[in-house]
Amino acid sequence: MNQILISQKLYVTPELKRKKRIYKIYFIMSILALLILTSVCAYSEYDRNKSEEVSQQILSDINTTLEQREQSKSDVLVVVLNNTQENADIEALTSEENQVPQKEKYVTESGYTYYTVATISIPKIDVNYSVIQGEKETEEEIDELLKMSPCKLEGPEPNKRGNFCIIGHNYRNTKFFSKVPTLELGDKINITDLTGKTLEYEIYRKYIVVPEDVSCLDQHTNGKREVTLITCTDDSKQRVIVKAREVK
Repeated sequence: MNQILISQKLYVTPELKRKKRIYKIYFIMSILALLILTSVCAYSEYDRNKSEEVSQQILSDINTTLEQREQSKSDVLVVVLNNTQENADIEALTSEENQVPQKEKYVTESGYTYYTVATISIPKIDVNYSVIQGEKETEEEIDELLKMSPCKLEGPEPNKRGNFCIIGHNYRNTKFFSKVPTLELGDKINITDLTGKTLEYEIYRKYIVVPEDVSCLDQHTNGKREVTLITCTDDSKQRVIVKAREVK
């Protein structure tokens, strides 16, 4: 029996021991890589959830501001109807309503200044976000702000004639513009500006371009109001462009 054991040990050569050590090292490295990958994924999900919370807070703030402005309009109207200079006051009120309300100014933790300019709602994919705009509109600033909410990239004030362009992240889940690539022709987009006015837009074109192609930002709309949504494809290699026109 002892002879059998001794003979078996003789077959455990230095080469086999070396391979065994290598396999052990590979196994440990695989476990470490898996732990690192899991940690990165967990942090990314945490970061996205945090971004969603920030975005929804911005949306809540702008909705509160719109409600306050609407209430202020109602209060002013009551005063006008009981004023002896009714005609003059109504004219002043009308002129005030035609003005673009002052944008609310905010500063991020990293020092970037931005403004809320509108809200966007896409019922089909359950999208409800504020649209924000940076002060300097540099590439670094936009990258930072996109973590917080969809951003105005180009165009006129919301719901004005021209091409109002909005860019948002595709996180390949349900957040931000992740579901924008699933939209189809005929789907609706609602834009609410800072006066509280909401216009409905209908998608009439959808296509994919390379990142260097910025033709979708063109402002020649023949006097029409349009909205362009921009996000990444799921592999982040190209851009999905969704164009919509005001429904009258």
